[in-house]
Amino acid sequence: MAFLKIILPEGAERTVELADHNTLGRHPDNTVQLLDRIVSKNHCQIERNDKQYVLIDQGSLNGTYVNGERVQGSRTLRQDDEITLGSTKLVFLGAGAAIEAPKIIAQTLQGAPLAGGPNAALALALQGPHGQAVPTMAGAGTSRVTMSPGMVESHIRSKLSQQVSQNFLGERFIHDESVLRRDYEKLRVSFELTRAIAAELDVDKLLGKILATAFELIAADRGVVLLFDERHQLQPRCVRTKRGVTNEEVALSTTIINEVLRDRAAVLSSDALMDSRFKGAHSIIMQGIRSSMAVPLIYSDELLGVIVLDSQVAANAFTDRDLQLTQVLANQAAVAIQNSLYARKIEKEALTRERFQRLLSPAIAELVVSGEVAVEKGGQARDATVFFSDIRGFTAMSETRSAQQIVDMLNEYFEQMVDIVFKYEGTLDKFVGDEIMALFGAPVAHPDDAYRAVKVAVEQQQALEEWNRTREDKGEPPIHIGIGINTGNVVAGYLGSSKALEYTVIGDVVNTASRLCSVAQAGEIIISRSTYDAVQEYFDTHEMSPTLVKNKAQALHVYKVIGEKNTRRR
Repeated sequence: MAFLKIILPEGAERTVELADHNTLGRHPDNTVQLLDRIVSKNHCQIERNDKQYVLIDQGSLNGTYVNGERVQGSRTLRQDDEITLGSTKLVFLGAGAAIEAPKIIAQTLQGAPLAGGPNAALALALQGPHGQAVPTMAGAGTSRVTMSPGMVESHIRSKLSQQVSQNFLGERFIHDESVLRRDYEKLRVSFELTRAIAAELDVDKLLGKILATAFELIAADRGVVLLFDERHQLQPRCVRTKRGVTNEEVALSTTIINEVLRDRAAVLSSDALMDSRFKGAHSIIMQGIRSSMAVPLIYSDELLGVIVLDSQVAANAFTDRDLQLTQVLANQAAVAIQNSLYARKIEKEALTRERFQRLLSPAIAELVVSGEVAVEKGGQARDATVFFSDIRGFTAMSETRSAQQIVDMLNEYFEQMVDIVFKYEGTLDKFVGDEIMALFGAPVAHPDDAYRAVKVAVEQQQALEEWNRTREDKGEPPIHIGIGINTGNVVAGYLGSSKALEYTVIGDVVNTASRLCSVAQAGEIIISRSTYDAVQEYFDTHEMSPTLVKNKAQALHVYKVIGEKNTRRR
């Protein structure tokens, strides 16, 4: 009596008793059916000859191996011989061997039948580091990575820690030529990648070059680079296929991805893609068996993502050497990816800083750029003080001056006025012709925003008096402005389209402040009752007659600011 222990790719085992005549293959009519796509329908047979068992290959495409050697014709089996058919291993247990009771393994495939008809995408089992599902996403090129639980099961063959892959011995310690050759190959891989990606700062182009270099070094059919996004979810960023097949679906394994994320180690595996429509059936249709390598992208102890390469030729297409080289490539790629991400971040911050330094004081602009102050598209209700000023008699002045003279005058005027706004950490909302609109309380609020707005108005009028003396010395007419200020609840935020956003505030408070500016005469500062209530302790004011402004049914209580009181502000 002899037995055959069968070790399936996913690690499950079963033991069968051998008869005098045994056939092995993928077809269900065989004495021993092997659900392995690399195995031929009628792969081989085992015949009893007296007291011996002889293995006979049936001309299988991928061959029959005993103890790592391919069988040419036939071979007599001996105790504990290891037989390899595709990604399935079998151990021959001859007569007299101690046999354990056969193990019955219940294999459960998770997931639901594919939806969408015959052209539906293969599902892809992939989860992030915290178990979250990763959405479907189109990668670079024409192939796609489609993700949903339960379509890929993996048998992990070997693992490689990052420390081992980076280890180089000193010259005086090398006595084995194979070690020298291995280290040379690692250096060559690093050099080839460095040459390919030199000075490339565009992340997507960089990832494409990384996969192209990997394909030159490793006999892979498909490759995927997955990176963590801003929410720390793993997303496919680049997909490449050797054949360049349009709309080819790429399936990844939950097992090896999670293994890489958990242990930060490179993994070599054999994967079995299974059709969940046959869940629970005795015969599960094997959609594909392949070799896969998944290696972490780590920079300065930060896990950036994973590179996955696979081969559909055979379950043992990749070797441990391939795994080492791919990890070396990933180490080099991680540095380039991080540099690219840093460059993009710096570029984004520079643009953000430039944009906000035009609107905000330098100190507040830095808070926005650093993320301490959030300025997002949409609106947020908040209390703010709105400031409007414009030049009195500007239209008549424009008629007697050239366009260039008017522009030069406005630039000099705006420069002085905006410096005073920024001095008190106000926000420049916009210029409209000769008009200035400024905000106090958005995006950064202060408990004394109303005071700051009125203080700016007073100092602007004072600055104009001094500037006008200089203008009069040059024979130029003086500039006089009127200012209107109102305090209340507004909606503040980025408004506009995705291509043209503007930080501003809207609401009745804004309209009223603009109307008060229209009421103000040359040299006057007119404030609303709400602003007066907030600043009356610090400024001398004169209550004006109730004033009716446009679009208001009731006359407004308004006040003219005379100047700042001599009392010190608390």
